[in-house]
Amino acid sequence: MDGPFEDEADALRVEIGAEAPARLDKALAAAVPEEAALSRSRLMRMIAEGAVLRDGMAVTDPKAKVAEGEVYLLRLDPAVAVETLAEDIPLTVVWEDADLIVIDKPAGMVVHPAPGSPSGTLVNALLHHCGDTLSGIGGERRPGIVHRIDKDTSGLLVVAKSDRAHHGLARQFEDHSVNRHYLAVVHGVPTGTDPRLRGLRGISFEAGGILRIATHLARHKTDRQRQAVVWDQGRHAVTRARVVEGFGDQAALVDCWLETGRTHQIRVHLAYAGHGLVGDQTYGGKKRLSEKVLGQGAEVGNSFPRQALHAASLGFDHPVTGERLEFTSPLPADIAGLIQALRVG
Repeated sequence: MDGPFEDEADALRVEIGAEAPARLDKALAAAVPEEAALSRSRLMRMIAEGAVLRDGMAVTDPKAKVAEGEVYLLRLDPAVAVETLAEDIPLTVVWEDADLIVIDKPAGMVVHPAPGSPSGTLVNALLHHCGDTLSGIGGERRPGIVHRIDKDTSGLLVVAKSDRAHHGLARQFEDHSVNRHYLAVVHGVPTGTDPRLRGLRGISFEAGGILRIATHLARHKTDRQRQAVVWDQGRHAVTRARVVEGFGDQAALVDCWLETGRTHQIRVHLAYAGHGLVGDQTYGGKKRLSEKVLGQGAEVGNSFPRQALHAASLGFDHPVTGERLEFTSPLPADIAGLIQALRVG
C-alpha cells in the first residue's frame, strides 16, 4: 500500500486487511485511518451516495462482502468553510514553513472545538496564526490536524498548512514511520519479573526490558467518552514502554512510544497493564501513592491535577522536501516538579 490518499484529488485509498470484518461498512470503519477524520456515520453516507468505489465502480450496499487485499477509493467532498472563529491565543511554535507547523501544546488546551469547548482551542489559535494558509482535508476547511493529543496532555503536535503536506503526513502516520515518544509518570514500576504482568493477554517483554502491549481498542460499551481494551473488534493498537527511573515500588517515569496512534492509547494500555498514569481521573482508577514510602512526594502525586503525560519527541520526514525533522520538548514545570518531589520524598 503506497499511502491512504491519492495525489491528484481529495480521495482516500483504503486496502482491506487480513482481519477485517466481512461487510463493507464495518470493514471500512476498521481500516480507515483515524487521521482521515471519517466517522462511521459519514462512511455510511458516502456508501449510500456512491462515493465508495472498487475497480472504478460505486459500491452502494453497506453489507457487501469484502475480501483481503481489495482496494477501495473513497471520494471526499470538497472542503467547506469552517465556522470556528479565529482567536488570538499565544502559541509556542517550534517549527513553521509554508507547508506545516509544529506546536508545543500546553496542558489544558483542547485541539478541536467540541461541545463544551467551543473556543480557546488549538484550532481557534491556528486559524488566527495561519490565516488562509490551511489545508482542507476531512470535509471542511480547517487546520490540517493529522494527529491529536488529549486536552490534559502537553507536548508536540504537527499540523499541515497545505493539502500536499496533509497527504504526506497522513501517509507517514498510516505506515507508522512517525517517531513519537511520550514521558509518563505511572503507578508502580512495570517490570518483566512481575508474573502478574507477564500473565496478561497481549503483554510481552522485548530485549532491554521493553514492555510491549498489543490489543485492540474500541469505545467503552457504557461510557462513550472512554476507550477500552477489546479483542474481537475495534482497532489494532501497539504501545511500547521502558522504565527510565523508579521511585521505590510506588511510581516510575516511563518512556512510551507508539506503533499505532489510537485515541487515549497510552493511557488505556498502561491502565490495562495495571500501571495507570498518575493524575489520570479517567483511567487511573483509585490508586494512591504511599506517603510511608514517598513522603511529601506521595502528596504531590495524589493531588496531581492532570494525567502525567507529555509528548516529548516527534520525528518525521518533511512531506514536501523529504528532509528528516526531529523535535524535542522539555518536561513542563508541573511534571518536572512531580518527578523532583518523588525523588526527594
